[in-house]
Order: sequence, then C-alpha cells, then structure tokens
Amino acid sequence: MMAKNYLYNLLLTLANLLFPIISFPYVSHIIGPEGIGKVQFAFSFALYFALIAGLGIPVYGVKEIAAAGDDSAKRSKVFSELLTIYVITSVLLTTIYLGVIFSVPYFKADLKMYLNAGLLIILSFCSVDWVYTGLQQFKAIALRAVLFKTINLLLLFVFIKHPDDFRNYLYLMMFSFLGNNVLSIFLLRGKVQFTLKGLKITRHLPALILVLATIIAASMYTEMDTVMLGFLSGHQDRAVGLYTAAVKLTKIAIPFVTSLGMVLLPKSGRDFAEQNLTEVQRSLDQTFRFLAFFGVPVAFGLFLLAPQFISLFSGREFADAKTSMQILAPLPLIIGFGHCQLNMILVPSGHNRESFFCVAGGMFVSVVVNFLLVPHFGAFGASVANLAAEIVVTFLYYKAIARHFDFRYQWKLIFESALCAALFIPVILMLQYFTLPLIITVLSGVMLSAGVYITAQVVLFKSNFIFDILTFVKAKFTTTAE
Repeated sequence: MMAKNYLYNLLLTLANLLFPIISFPYVSHIIGPEGIGKVQFAFSFALYFALIAGLGIPVYGVKEIAAAGDDSAKRSKVFSELLTIYVITSVLLTTIYLGVIFSVPYFKADLKMYLNAGLLIILSFCSVDWVYTGLQQFKAIALRAVLFKTINLLLLFVFIKHPDDFRNYLYLMMFSFLGNNVLSIFLLRGKVQFTLKGLKITRHLPALILVLATIIAASMYTEMDTVMLGFLSGHQDRAVGLYTAAVKLTKIAIPFVTSLGMVLLPKSGRDFAEQNLTEVQRSLDQTFRFLAFFGVPVAFGLFLLAPQFISLFSGREFADAKTSMQILAPLPLIIGFGHCQLNMILVPSGHNRESFFCVAGGMFVSVVVNFLLVPHFGAFGASVANLAAEIVVTFLYYKAIARHFDFRYQWKLIFESALCAALFIPVILMLQYFTLPLIITVLSGVMLSAGVYITAQVVLFKSNFIFDILTFVKAKFTTTAE
C-alpha cells in the first residue's frame, strides 16, 4: 500500500513540477510583472481568508480520519463534525472579507476582481483532501489534480493572449483550485456519510484553535508575505510580480523534496499512537536520506542558475528577480527539513502547542524583517524575511523535538551532498563562458550537474541511493501493471 501511495504521490509531485514550468513562463511573458503582481496579490489575499476559514481542519482532519481506522460510523461522524465547522467558518470569513474589500479604498480600483476571488473563501469547505489523505487514498488526490492542471493549462493558451488578460489568469487559477475541490467532495460518496445527528462539534474546537493559530503564524511568512509586500512596497504590482517569480521558481521543487514525508505521515501517526519509536526513527531515516540527496543539489542549482531560470521562465522583464531567487534558493532544503520535523514528529506525537510557539517565532521574525526591509528594498527585503523566518522555524522545531525525543539525524549526508553539489560551480561557469543560447545553458547545466552529482556520490561516498530508487520504482510499476 505504501509503495503504491508513494507512486501516486510521485505523480502528483511531478505534476506540481511540470505544470508551473510550462504555464508560468507563458503567462509571465504575456502579462508581465505588473499583471502577475495584481493577480498574485488578489489570489493570496483571498486565499489567506480561506486559510483561516479552514480552522486547521486540513491538518487536524488527516489525523482524526486516520485514527478512525476502519470504523465507518466513527469516520463519518468525524467528517460530519469537521465539515459542519468548515461550512460555518467559510460563511463567516466570506462576510468579513466582503466587509474589508468594500470598506478599504485600496480595493476599489478593481473591486470586481476581488469580489470574484471571494469564491475561494465561500467554497473553501469543499477542500476535503484531508479525508483522502487520512484514508491513504493518494490515487484519487493525484488523478484529480493532474486532470484539473491539464485543463487549466489548455485554457491558459486560449484565454491569455494579451497583457490585459491578467484577470483571466486569476479566474483560471481559481477554476483549477475550486474545480478540484468541488469534484473531490462529490466523489466522497461511499467513503463517508454526512449527517447532522448526534454531532459534537465543540469537542474539536480546542485542538482546532491551536492548529489554526499555528497555521496563521506560519502563513505570515508562507502566504501573507505577498500581501505584506503589496502593502509595504512603494511599487506594489511590480514588486509583487518580481517576488512571485522568484518564489514560484524556488518553490517548484519543494513538493518533490517533501513527497516521501507526505506518504509516511499517516504511518507516523499510527507509530506514535502505538509508541513504536523505532519505526518512527526508521521513517525519519528514509525521509532524511531522500531530503539530503535531493534537497542539497536543488538548492545549489537554483542559486547558480538563478539568472538563467528567471530569464527563461519569466522573461527579461523579471531580470531584477534573480537576486531574490538566489536568496530563496536554500528554501527547498530548509522547508523540507522543517516539514519532516513538523509532520512526522511534532504533529503525530501531539505536540501542537510547541509547534505553535515554533511557528510564532518565525512569524515574529518575518513581520519585523518585512517592516524593516520591504519599504526600502522591496522584493529583496521580502526574500530576506522569508528565508530568515524559515530558518528560525526549522531551528525551533529541532530544539522542541530534542526536548522530548532522542531521534538521530544523519547530518553527514548533508555534508556529502554539499561536497558533491559544489562541483556544479565549475560546470555552470564553463557553460556561461561559452555564451550559449539560454535554453541550451539551462538544459545543459541541469543535465551535466546531475551527472556530475550522481557520479561524485557513487565514486566518493559509494552511494547507490539513486539506483535504489530507480529499482524500487521499476519494481512497483511492474507489480502494479501485473
């Protein structure tokens, strides 16, 4: 089961990698930094309200559904209680959102666009992937996501043709997001039954409020950073557009780096419930090895090829975003490690309160650094704030875990990967010296660096990790086909 789940999660990860690589360059070249900035600000602002409306259910619900096990009655009751809460909060937050956009002058210039974005909030309760994840049905999640990403991609080429089509970009982003969610809730039939009888929704509120507080604090540097940049920067649209390009390109690889941890999340919950810390350590070792092997070279590659990535995928109008991208380059590794600690240890072990304080520390750093740097340095300041916040949160996670558990991390794997990835430097410098066409430079840089990295891992450290993965995937595909 876990092997198949990993394959479907790998499919979803590849979709999350490939579709932005195709869609974002096309859109950014047409609507430019200002158009990207307008759309991303509106989308992020509405999504922040939707995030609060979720009340932590997308995280908390996974654990509750998994804990119900094969008891369909218990599972349906948990689902009904959490969905009822979700509907109430969606209506409440939509009301607050409408009050804000109608009363604040900033939003009047494009009020219709912000009104339409409000659908993200009122329909946020349709986001029920937490049920599928708790049931370990990653196939359903992956196939739906790929379907709507494909449709969205095709529609982009039809409806985005001129700079003034930036509003269409927002609506297509909303279609992909909401279409997936609405379909997923209809397909729950047979897995859970919704009922209003005998519900005890208040029993979930204390835990949900704590999870929500953690999510809100985290969102201050993962979602709200774009909104803060828009308000604090003197040139909102362009600054947000440049920052969005840097963040999107940097974070494209993050789902891949964290993919194994997502598959092992329900297993970690059961292992902690059974006090089987040996199995938790084993899962942690698997994830950390994956993280070190892939996260480190990704960070090096993003840093060294940032100017080329920006020019190729976003256009020369976004050239000023290269510094922001270089600052954010370590994020796949840092976020990957933080994700591993939070979702595989702190949340399954029930240390939600400490998780909140860790994230609150990152929120504090983010807000302070944003207010100090963004008014003067724009996207550059927002990038520094983002990186600083992620480092602080990941460090605090590590210290919180150390107070309760004696888990071990194979730190030498980070060092070995960094030593091998350092060989990218002469490879990239050589390619830049020959002044090749941009796409040739990027493709050659990625392929040559990957070849050098794998060779160095095998020769210097006798690592067969990449071959183990290929063998594993091939075996599971063969088993699935049979």
